Amino acid sequence: MNITRDTDITRRDTRQIGVPAAAGLWMAVCFLAAFAGTWRGLGGRPFAAALGAFAALVACEVLLAAQGVASRFAAAPRGLRSSMPLVPLLVYVFYSIAGGGGWLHIAFAALYVFVPAALLLDVQDRPSGCWNDYAALLCIWLPAEFHFLQQLFPYPAAGLSHPLWVAFAVTAALIAFLLVRRLEGVGYTLAWGRGWSFIIGINFLLFIAVAVPLGRAIGFIAFRPQLSRLQALPLVAVGMLIFTAWPEEFLFRGLIQNLLSKTIGSERLALFVAAAIFGLAHLNNGVFPNWRYALLATLAGLAYGQTWRKTGSIFASAIVHALVNVSWYALFRTL
Repeated sequence: MNITRDTDITRRDTRQIGVPAAAGLWMAVCFLAAFAGTWRGLGGRPFAAALGAFAALVACEVLLAAQGVASRFAAAPRGLRSSMPLVPLLVYVFYSIAGGGGWLHIAFAALYVFVPAALLLDVQDRPSGCWNDYAALLCIWLPAEFHFLQQLFPYPAAGLSHPLWVAFAVTAALIAFLLVRRLEGVGYTLAWGRGWSFIIGINFLLFIAVAVPLGRAIGFIAFRPQLSRLQALPLVAVGMLIFTAWPEEFLFRGLIQNLLSKTIGSERLALFVAAAIFGLAHLNNGVFPNWRYALLATLAGLAYGQTWRKTGSIFASAIVHALVNVSWYALFRTL
């Protein structure tokens, strides 16, 4: 993979992928999406439209994680930046007309992309952590948390639209916070730095050392590996990294923990508060209130948040996140 020395983040000895490598990664993700869809029997005009929309949204995600791209877009004139929410909206209109949602869905999608950007447009020169930041964040997060956003993407059904609506949400958030707000310290990079392997490894192992005995003691997990799951592990691991760990780390670390550290004035306290919010967000996983899940998710949030704090990149914390999810998927069962 071609990489260039990063000039956008402040960590020393850190290298970030360039645009050619980002383009290669984008093509690989699109190929996997096309393969997975056809393997599941999807096809025809609706699938072509969904795949095209997915490709366009992922292109925004990957490109903005490449070296220097986000900073160049953020330096664009105010008028151009204020119109950038049109990008995900037009992608959604294409998806909707070709066989997805209806006009009410398009209206909701327009509100979803423009309201957060409007909240942040007039405060771009104010210190980070003002009420507009949190209001915009909630406008992006809560529709997904309470499953309103998912209804905008009725195709493909049976939960297969998950990568599509996640890509839509991440793109809307990227435009609002990275390009319109120009929020610093997010760490939205595909990068690698000296010592990151140790930081990732130690935080993963510390979490496992605490969470596995605790999870078994409270009757939440059991050690039950299955060969069928181990066989599907490579593809599942990629999906977990791209469509679960990466967007959740962008939200909970790059935005929530980042903003809290600026509001509170303490990185350490922000780490604990963000981890607690991450845990509470898992209360509705399974039978509500799922306090066992929330407890372990809070501990996981501490591991992810510490990784992000030490590296300054959501890519590093997303790797820890994905390692935890993959280990859980392959070796344990929820009781």
